[in-house]
Amino acid sequence: MPTVSYSEALREGIREEMLADDRVFIMGEDINAYGGSYTVTKGLLDEFGPKRCRDTPLAESVFVGAGVGAAMGGLRPIVELMTINFALVAIDQIINGAAKIHYMFGGKFQVPLVIRTPAGWSQVGATHSQSFEAYFAHVPGLKVVMPATPYDAKGLLKTAVRSEDPVFFIEHTKLYSTKGEIPSGEYAIPFGQADVKRSGKHVTIVTYSRMVLIALQAAARLAEEGIEAEVIDLRSLRPLDMETVVTSVRKTNRALVLSEDWRSCGMGAEVASRIYEEAFDYLDAPVARLAAAEVPLPYAKNIEREAFPREDHVATAVRQLLYRA
Repeated sequence: MPTVSYSEALREGIREEMLADDRVFIMGEDINAYGGSYTVTKGLLDEFGPKRCRDTPLAESVFVGAGVGAAMGGLRPIVELMTINFALVAIDQIINGAAKIHYMFGGKFQVPLVIRTPAGWSQVGATHSQSFEAYFAHVPGLKVVMPATPYDAKGLLKTAVRSEDPVFFIEHTKLYSTKGEIPSGEYAIPFGQADVKRSGKHVTIVTYSRMVLIALQAAARLAEEGIEAEVIDLRSLRPLDMETVVTSVRKTNRALVLSEDWRSCGMGAEVASRIYEEAFDYLDAPVARLAAAEVPLPYAKNIEREAFPREDHVATAVRQLLYRA
């Protein structure tokens, strides 16, 4: 299987769907000149032309709204936001428009819209380095996806483009340059299907997006101590695959929920609550949670780095779970 970067995998997925269906088009800020925020769409203009590759003004509410209308009209737009922080500018179009139209019009309209956006951090300040996946996963009518690997990024994006429902597709800035193998042939990954990235028997680490890589690094370190951690990558947050999580917890009897958003009212809280509801009798210790510091993200690089869970933090949290009296 060929090895590609996360961004290349996304580009392949978009290109294949544009070739397969002429209703698919892309639009967003600087998607042609620069290939978007992280060059994912670079080169597509040369192949598909300006009708299907549309640069937009810096007006998120306008072009997300246009994407909603285009989807209602039978097209399949892929809209790129420069960062997830700018989704707040278009939140009415996303939540009161895209997520509600199918319901409000009695099923008359589908909204096959994909909103792609980078999330994460890289010295861009407190208002540009936020994790808002819990905001959007909270909303019925939206599907929310956060792939961690090139394989998952391409497979989930292809599913998103083919979905009849609006999909909020979140890509982490720190993952674009990571590499992995993807199949040469056609494939797509269903939503609501978590993936066991590493098998283990002593503890379950439930996570998603960049934290999957951190969890795997910690699991490798813990294995040297004889501790086998099972790493579950949720992949999609709405729908949420709790069956895979519960099956793992029933085997390991301990769970650590790891996320990069804030701990209070975040995705980790939802997953931990569901574990208690669905696997309480199998737990030998309380569900542990590890998340970002509850602060607006500092700009200084060294302090910024301290705001997020690291490999050693995960390993320590696992040891505390295992050796809890």
